[in-house]
Amino acid sequence: MKPIPFNIRIATVAVHDVLMAAASFELSLLIRYGAQGTTQPVGFLWQGTALFTVICGLVFWRSGLYRGIWHYASINDLLAIVRSVTIALAVFLPVLFVLTRLDAYPRTAAPINWALLIVMLTVPRFLYRALKDGNFRAVFDRGHPGQVPALVVGAGDAGEAFIREMARSKSSPYRVVGIVDDRPGRMGRDIRGVRVMGATSDLAAVVALLEAKNKRPHRIILASDSLDGPVVRRIVDEAESLGMTMGRVPRMTDLGDAPIEVRKVAVEDLLGRPQTVLDRTAMKSLIEGRRVLVTGAGGTIGSELVRQIADLGPSQLALLENGEFNLYAIDQELSELFPDIRRAAYLGDVRDPDRLADIFGRERPELIFHAAALKHVHLAETNPNETVMTNVIGTRNVAEAARNAGAQAMVLISTDKAVGAAGVMGASKRAAELYCQSLNAQSQGDDGATRFVTVRFGNVLGSTGSVIPLFQRQLAAGGPLTVTDPDATRYFMTVNEAVELVLQASAIPPEVAGADTVFVLDMGEPVRIQDLARQMIRLSGKEPGKDIAIEFTGLRPGEKLTEALFHKSEDLRATGLNGVLIGAAPTIEYKMLVPRIAQLQTAAAANRTDDTRSILSDLVPEFKGSSDGNSEAAAS
Repeated sequence: MKPIPFNIRIATVAVHDVLMAAASFELSLLIRYGAQGTTQPVGFLWQGTALFTVICGLVFWRSGLYRGIWHYASINDLLAIVRSVTIALAVFLPVLFVLTRLDAYPRTAAPINWALLIVMLTVPRFLYRALKDGNFRAVFDRGHPGQVPALVVGAGDAGEAFIREMARSKSSPYRVVGIVDDRPGRMGRDIRGVRVMGATSDLAAVVALLEAKNKRPHRIILASDSLDGPVVRRIVDEAESLGMTMGRVPRMTDLGDAPIEVRKVAVEDLLGRPQTVLDRTAMKSLIEGRRVLVTGAGGTIGSELVRQIADLGPSQLALLENGEFNLYAIDQELSELFPDIRRAAYLGDVRDPDRLADIFGRERPELIFHAAALKHVHLAETNPNETVMTNVIGTRNVAEAARNAGAQAMVLISTDKAVGAAGVMGASKRAAELYCQSLNAQSQGDDGATRFVTVRFGNVLGSTGSVIPLFQRQLAAGGPLTVTDPDATRYFMTVNEAVELVLQASAIPPEVAGADTVFVLDMGEPVRIQDLARQMIRLSGKEPGKDIAIEFTGLRPGEKLTEALFHKSEDLRATGLNGVLIGAAPTIEYKMLVPRIAQLQTAAAANRTDDTRSILSDLVPEFKGSSDGNSEAAAS
């Protein structure tokens, strides 16, 4: 374990406490002699003060009094002060007796000094805590031993609240025995009598030290929202190797007045990076007061788009969805959460241009967010004609309807599977990207022309096509967890991030974006699916390979071993916004693309699967277009 670095705050507290010790000694003598109306010996004053101050400094340092964090001062700190002052006086009096036989030091000055120093050390701490919290209530929360020894990760507000909550009652499930935190300013300090013993990288050494003190923790409690995914994954790995389970306290903003209850670590915590926070002011200026339409409004992305758009104050919100129940569910949710927003719910298929023309004619949307798509790689591979009709032809239909309605912008939601497409799903989404890019390039410089924006991101946690729900179902059934390949990796993001990216990309001015552009979220490092499966097993309290098996099934047709966010030919550049990148690449000229898309529609509508694959391969050369024998081609 690395040595704890010099801490200016600890030094400041040490100076304060030593000065209080010196002042209390002199004041106690002044009070004692003043009460008798006599004068104290001047020589003894500085000698006694110096001796008492040195002894107090050593005792306070040895007992760790300096390390208490004043922001979390509590009754535990008061007890530590009483103990330290008592020890200091118990050492001082015998030493003074040996040196001076207590000449010139009245015996009654000792209890006065004891009381004075306790007050002078305690009051500043409690006042500081009260000023920070706005009241004295938290100061007087008294702790009791818990049951399960726990090590807390995070020496902040959530960590302090958890420690306080666990100390409140004898029936609390945990007894906090130590803290780790990566902030140098917290190293070696105390929160409610619990020491910050090191950094997260010192976890094994901290556990060994606690075990030597007969305080070995059984559980690690994450009490920090600022830890990056790799750090959390490392903690999960170390916890497993040390035979410890893990939990997480809720975010402070989620607590309110509710008691703190430990929850399992969320899968989002393991996925490589903190969530990206984008510019909501720009998003609001884009949406507020405008007419907005969302296709695929009942899906994972579509429904979250609807929620966030509604929260930004559109003048009107239209929902287009092909599934009756999904449309009903999101429409009901909007009626409860945003009853004042004018809205309309339309059942319809993006494949039907006449239905789109009717809806767009009624709504006259200014902004269109196109989330409707078929997204399951395996199903797309075995149903290529249906996939092309929805993902390519449907996108063309929505884009043309947006242009005919004079919309300000249409945003296409794409996927990283469009990069180096290995299957029908990725190739169909790349073809949709090409169409929107060509339209956008054609309209550059035309006043009032519809702007076409493409947003590309990776796997969305919890979406209908995500591996996470599959793993959760397999865990609930007792396993095994199925992984395609030991080296398969994917990029992941939360649905909230995905939707914020869509809105943020829409708000970036055209002069910044350029014509042939795709917006991509910087998603950090890809996550190995095998590691994700193992960690999900651990978080369920099981051991991979022992309690729950992992089976490797092999890559299915259309699946890739690894994903990429950009084509090699795309010119990658920053946008000036945190986490949002731009890729620009040559596209197909609109007048050349239109007949090829028409040919693709004819083949797909006629269920000529070989022709569909062949034309799609011409449009997207990286897609080889071969059939696996189990697709619609086999049935035709």
